[in-house]
Amino acid sequence: MKKGLLVPFDGSQNATEALHLAVTLAKALGEKLIVLNVQPSFHTIHTKLFFHESDLREYQQKLFHEMMEAAEPMLKSSGVNYEQKLRIGDPRQQIIAEAKEAKIRMIIMGSRGMNPIVGGVLGSVSYGIVNAAVCPTTIVPVSPLEVEVAEQASAPAK
Repeated sequence: MKKGLLVPFDGSQNATEALHLAVTLAKALGEKLIVLNVQPSFHTIHTKLFFHESDLREYQQKLFHEMMEAAEPMLKSSGVNYEQKLRIGDPRQQIIAEAKEAKIRMIIMGSRGMNPIVGGVLGSVSYGIVNAAVCPTTIVPVSPLEVEVAEQASAPAK
């Protein structure tokens, strides 16, 4: 039987909004939350030449803890049962792998609000998850304010 809610968390505003929704659902359903942060592997020829593997792992752990600091107050005050997890690699692959291994009931994640042209060319993590997920997936959209800020930033200078 599937149970538990998976929340991929990168510290962004959308991820934080998704975490709010997940906490609400976890309370209503009596489910455990798994808050997942995926860090890049950094396995390139350049990193292998200049960095020791243990230094890379330490850096990934540091980034993980920084991300989880943003989620910790909300999680602790919510009263829900939760677990924070770190996975290394491609975010799409690692989120799907975690959902399969933990037999997750639902994935709740933020959308980064990429425009359709760029999203169509590059793809996005949320789009990849929706298409490959083994369970229902809820995507929390970009807030209207974030869309306005992004549009202003990409508008040509006058």
